[in-house]
Amino acid sequence: MAKSLPTIPYIKGYPIKPQTIITSGEVLFTSGDGDNIRPNQQQCEAYGYHYNKETGTCSAFNFTSNLGRNLINENNEIQGAGNVTAGGTNNTYIMGEANITHGATRNNIIIGSNNEIAHGVNRAFVFGHLGEATTTNSLVIGGNADEDSVGERQSMQLMYGRQTIDGTTVDSYLNNTSGSYLEVPDNTAMYFHADVLAVRVGGTSASGAAGDYKSWVERGVVINKSGTLSIERERDTIKGSGTTTGWQPTGAVSGAYFTIQVKASNNMTVEWALNITFTQIKTGVTL
Repeated sequence: MAKSLPTIPYIKGYPIKPQTIITSGEVLFTSGDGDNIRPNQQQCEAYGYHYNKETGTCSAFNFTSNLGRNLINENNEIQGAGNVTAGGTNNTYIMGEANITHGATRNNIIIGSNNEIAHGVNRAFVFGHLGEATTTNSLVIGGNADEDSVGERQSMQLMYGRQTIDGTTVDSYLNNTSGSYLEVPDNTAMYFHADVLAVRVGGTSASGAAGDYKSWVERGVVINKSGTLSIERERDTIKGSGTTTGWQPTGAVSGAYFTIQVKASNNMTVEWALNITFTQIKTGVTL
């Protein structure tokens, strides 16, 4: 017997997504045409499931013959009334009322009321009222009235990262995970403020040396108007040292996704860290 999953969107850069959970707890993926595919470890864990290297399988819960299945809602601590933890919620602390984790999540904290953590999101901290965490490794503050919608007014903090080895302009990635980006919801505006640091760690260029660095503030507004995303942005250079000519970050959008593109110089290996805070209004109307 298999359990069909609710509609789960594709993560950008991944051609398959979860489709069904069979009795043993194994999660089968699909490329969109109804086929059943066993994902690799990266694909499995990107959606918040557990990958067994010995069996090469992706699982939503542990199977035991005497119980049929164990949804591995383990090691959670919940204080307050009306909280809901969907199957596969692990190592999560909730203090408050009417909060929800949507399953296949672990190592999260919620403090407040009517907050939500999306399916497959791990290591998130949500504080306040009607906050919504949609991204792994994020900090969310929900600042809403009772009559507001989930995520209507909130602040989110998260990290992007990248390593560059030449002067090509490339995308930085959410959590420094290749192909991973923040998706901006429909009819939503976000002000972003990114503290950006780049440090040279190697490379054969005779100009400069390891330890050269530069820092910036990249900021602006991204807005999704009925599926069309646009951006207005600016950049201030803060401090730098050594040879950093041509280095720069630039806010950018592609489809429904936000990134900050980064550029260094040829024959320089440069590590980038981008601490980004978003102030969000999810309007609830058609823009």
